[in-house]
Amino acid sequence: MGIVVFGGGAWGRALAFAFGHRTPTKIVSRQDLSAALLPLNKSLVLKGHGLITQCSLKEGLEASLGVVAISVQHLRAWFEQAHLPPKMPVLMACKGIEIGGKFVSQIAQEFIAPENLCYLAGPSFAHDVSASLPCALALHASNPNLAQTYAKAFPSFMRAYVQEDIIGGEIAGAYKNVIAIAAGVCDGLELGQSAKASLLSRGLVEMCRFGTHFGGKAQTFLGLSGAGDLFLSANSTLSRNYRVGLGLAKHQSLEEILNALGEVAEGVKTTQAIIQIAQREQIYTPIATELQALLEGKNPLASMDALLKR
Repeated sequence: MGIVVFGGGAWGRALAFAFGHRTPTKIVSRQDLSAALLPLNKSLVLKGHGLITQCSLKEGLEASLGVVAISVQHLRAWFEQAHLPPKMPVLMACKGIEIGGKFVSQIAQEFIAPENLCYLAGPSFAHDVSASLPCALALHASNPNLAQTYAKAFPSFMRAYVQEDIIGGEIAGAYKNVIAIAAGVCDGLELGQSAKASLLSRGLVEMCRFGTHFGGKAQTFLGLSGAGDLFLSANSTLSRNYRVGLGLAKHQSLEEILNALGEVAEGVKTTQAIIQIAQREQIYTPIATELQALLEGKNPLASMDALLKR
């Protein structure tokens, strides 16, 4: 049995390193899709942990298990180009909501049979996984046997819990990136830990309200997929979304911040997608709404002041 990770970013490389402890694992980079059928002889260096083999898409499609770590805004186009076999088992390891309002599960199920899909959630930084530091994750799936297969493929330092709440898990993983940006703004403005605690607790309520509207379970938002991932992403400069908030607090332009990051901060586009959905479904999303105004140029202090006085 072999595993292929589709996506050569930091998270894709970290997952390839992790799965490689127990199973032969390779990477197919999205940037190489245009030359997908050509053989590749590339290797990626992962911070002192040796080489990860990068293979062609054709070779990757022969793996027993797939892992997709592609930016959500590019996910649909990638599926359309990659032509994965509909029955290929796939673990979706991306967190976000597509502009226009489609969830990751809705996009994936257009190309892969639902019973062959799992969704990864929970607190985990690529940096920590690459350093073999312990973490606990959630695998959401309608097929528990497939979820257990992926759970057993993780190394000993990564504990995976199998759960059924797909929509709750993916909304939690997407929405926490939005709240993490707001947390970065709060810290960047030096508003204090009391204000931040208020923001995060209210953010968790907002996430839950949004998710349960679509059938997610409130318990999911109190566990690893929700509170666990939120607490991680909203409290560390290892979080790209948190760093976006820090930059906004310093009055840096969004373009300048994203260029400096060098990688995708999913929370930026996810905020826009959430506002689109909230307006359509009439869901109360005060933090996401205020953050969208901030991303569009509103003064950061005025935004935080409006939230804290709401």
